[in-house]
Amino acid sequence: MTRVKICCIASIEEAELAIAAGAWAIGLVGKMPSGPGPIADELIAEIAGHVRGRVETFLLTSEQSADAIITHAERTRTTTIQIVEALTEGTYADIRRALPDVKLGR
Repeated sequence: MTRVKICCIASIEEAELAIAAGAWAIGLVGKMPSGPGPIADELIAEIAGHVRGRVETFLLTSEQSADAIITHAERTRTTTIQIVEALTEGTYADIRRALPDVKLGR
């Protein structure tokens, strides 16, 4: 089975289109040092809550410390965290301990 994640979702309407097209997951981009696609954490949380239980939701975060990643995940409440920068403080184990129900991707 092929699973498809559609990234850079920026609204509930786009999330619904992705789901209707068969997406297994959607990517919600947090603050990034550069590039298009970031949306506010409040909107990420709203979209993630709206689609909960229907698709996986990925928070793409550029945070680099375990504590900052944990805080970002708690604000946005996605099912998965996709860490896009190198971890500079703390460990992946710290993140897993703090967020046992959230998957980690790199």
